[in-house]
Amino acid sequence: MTQTDGDRQSKVRSRTASRVAAVQALFQIEIGGESPEHVINQFNRHRLATSAVPECSYAEGQVPDADGRLFGIVVRGAVARQGRIDGLLHEILPPSWPLARLDPVLRAIMHAAGGEMTAAEPTPARVIINEYMDIAHGFLAGDEPRMLNGVLDALSRRVNEPETPVAEVVPVLDGSPDSPES
Repeated sequence: MTQTDGDRQSKVRSRTASRVAAVQALFQIEIGGESPEHVINQFNRHRLATSAVPECSYAEGQVPDADGRLFGIVVRGAVARQGRIDGLLHEILPPSWPLARLDPVLRAIMHAAGGEMTAAEPTPARVIINEYMDIAHGFLAGDEPRMLNGVLDALSRRVNEPETPVAEVVPVLDGSPDSPES
């Protein structure tokens, strides 16, 4: 069975919708102080398109066509690796614009993208950046999307940098009484 263009577009739309929902959920988790699992369950029951909510729309606060599995992966990954993501963002952002000073929607977008970039099997960085840039244009205006593009590009490079191995400490064999060879 071959996949038609309509099937591919539906899958892409589903993945994008999942990411939009993930950004909304991460915003809700941060602002409301709710547990990630509670928010994920709430979205699955009331906001994501399911058989229980067959005809939903963004205008009604729901997310049509979302893939609930990807949604959960993105939210859980962003929350589980938030410390690492925040550390990398702290290194990237200028001191005059710490993470806490950014708009909470912008932070949620950065966390969602960072969650995907730091996954064990991440989606290619160019896809993640493109997806979250599209989402940013839906939520943000002005210079924020352009700034986000630079931050996500830098984040993808930092995440993909090979870790510097720790130098192994080798004892010096010099024949002195303290030397292991003596």
